[in-house]
Amino acid sequence: MQLDIINSKGEKTGRTVELPEAIFGIEPNDHVIYLAVKQYMGAQRQGTHKVKTRMEVKGSSKKLHKQKGTGGARKGNLRNPIYKGGGSIFGPKPHKYDIKLNRKVKDLAKMSALAYKAKENNIVVLEDLHMDAPKTKTFTGVLKSLNMGRKKSLFVIPEYNDNFYLSLRNVPGVNGTVISDMNTYDILNANVLVLSESAAKLFTEEAVAE
Repeated sequence: MQLDIINSKGEKTGRTVELPEAIFGIEPNDHVIYLAVKQYMGAQRQGTHKVKTRMEVKGSSKKLHKQKGTGGARKGNLRNPIYKGGGSIFGPKPHKYDIKLNRKVKDLAKMSALAYKAKENNIVVLEDLHMDAPKTKTFTGVLKSLNMGRKKSLFVIPEYNDNFYLSLRNVPGVNGTVISDMNTYDILNANVLVLSESAAKLFTEEAVAE
């Protein structure tokens, strides 16, 4: 898959980059995408939900009346779940929501998400930005040049750059990540995937190495 490299003004540079078919041209697997997103979303949950049982709520432990002979139902004490202020029955308890996935499954899910972006023509290769200082105004100017005003976008760079992250963190709908931290959920959650020129070339090098 060959894409033109765009500069910060939204103009073609005359250079192109070849994205490997082994990554961007595969047949997407929806099930592994589901599993990867489920794992990601589950890991975001704290799982600290908790209610008190009849053994934990406050209240007298004295039996309200004798078991038989009253004409009424059998009752225990005021902590009984049928009374206001009583304990909860089968309530939630703290537990984790994360699931385990094999590395190959996670890699296939990521490649499937990238393949969907390629099929929808929602991948842009941007010339490497060299920012001497954090500047949100400069970054929003780049977005405007790329006609991505209100589109959710994910910018992928080869390695962490403090100025880059500080420039985009206050821009609504824009996320940034290094190529090694890119995950399936972030790819799917973005309308447009923006690869820096260096990051795009890393995909090619990785495919050649394999």
